Amino acid sequence: MKKIEDILLELKPDMVSTLQDWISVNSVKSAPQENAPFGSALRVMLDKALNLCDSMGFDTLDVDGYAGHAEMGEGKDEDALAMLVHLDIVPDGDGWTYNPFGGEIVDNKMYGRGTMDDKGPAVAALYAMLAVKKAGVPLKRKVRIIFGCDEESGMQCMDYYRKKLTMPRSGFSPDAGFPVINIEKGMIGVQISAKPSKEGLQVVRWSTGDRTNVIPGVSYALVKAGDEIIPKVKEISEKYGWDIKAEPDDELMRITVKGVAGHAAYPHAAENAISRLLIVLKELGTKGPLKTLANTVATDPYGEGLNIAVEDKLSGRLTNNIGIIRVDDSSIYATLDMRCPVLTDRAYLLRILKQNLPEFEIIQTTDKAPHYVPAESELVQSLLAAYNEVTGLPKETLAIGGGTYAKMLDEGVAFGIAFPGDPDRAHRADEYVDLDKLFNSARIFARAIVKLAKED
Repeated sequence: MKKIEDILLELKPDMVSTLQDWISVNSVKSAPQENAPFGSALRVMLDKALNLCDSMGFDTLDVDGYAGHAEMGEGKDEDALAMLVHLDIVPDGDGWTYNPFGGEIVDNKMYGRGTMDDKGPAVAALYAMLAVKKAGVPLKRKVRIIFGCDEESGMQCMDYYRKKLTMPRSGFSPDAGFPVINIEKGMIGVQISAKPSKEGLQVVRWSTGDRTNVIPGVSYALVKAGDEIIPKVKEISEKYGWDIKAEPDDELMRITVKGVAGHAAYPHAAENAISRLLIVLKELGTKGPLKTLANTVATDPYGEGLNIAVEDKLSGRLTNNIGIIRVDDSSIYATLDMRCPVLTDRAYLLRILKQNLPEFEIIQTTDKAPHYVPAESELVQSLLAAYNEVTGLPKETLAIGGGTYAKMLDEGVAFGIAFPGDPDRAHRADEYVDLDKLFNSARIFARAIVKLAKED
């Protein structure tokens, strides 16, 4: 392994410059164009990745702009060791100190949207693969890195990939944390809609959120009210200890609430601004469906207000996020993103949800089963060994609420790149990656490739 480690050290500056280049592309999904099913920016991003892989000497394939891959070695496609990464990002959002597409380095941390989710991990996996290639390690199977372009919005990229090509059976997705995540919760996504009440405080316009799997950090609504609500808003702010402002906006009042942005799967590390504003509006006198949401969805992120709070010892608690809300004088629309423990009866859960939101029409948009790979499998044990050899840290398996490409493999797990104790930075303002940890992740991935793909 010393030769591979030395090669990686030589490649470290290239890793950093590559990540800066990739971060410069605002690769949020947009309207489809020819040969760009997820928009022009993702076409640019996929081309960057595949062109770089070509220059490294890998065999590459563009799968109609939905995805692409680079590989080395020989063997059957289904037996390849797969590393699944994604090039799409969530919108940059509010509250950034640094340019979200600047790749600025401060105190050995690179800032930018995608540094942790998932361009940083993609770069680490790619350069680990390059180091193994440069070291001339003989392989018993193909090693393939697959670049997806729609992970954040439904994974249509991998559905298409599986229809067009043979998906490898086994591998990992570096899109979460170490040591090894061998359990991913199930997911239920719903859209809810209702007509607003004509009684109480009237919300004229409210539009927050772009993605259902993002916890919004700021939210504001325009309401029919005058200066008389300003003292009341101040009282509410002091009561809850929240940052809330009320200010005139033409003949209306704008109420703005700040929270802490984050990922829907990790509500303990964020504060949902939509939920906070629902509670504020209820205190100011809103009625009907918005009050119902304030009394149920907004009270907690674990489903207790909706009577759907469940947990199991295998995978933990259910989480629930209201990620998008749209309100005008004729309609209320919102999305809920629930991450369900492995043993949950998802159909029963949906029936209880409907019972507790009787004013709303509820349309299910997502139903994904949980994913589980036994801890004693060769895949998990090899990855744990690679992690332990580099870090000296305990070999442990974990469960998460996040959904990664690991579910696209029969035997897939999430592996890196956040380390134990790291703060959750995905989907947040000032997302960053520690460059030393990025390099150590590449070292771990290189060892994993050797353990799982080297000739005996």
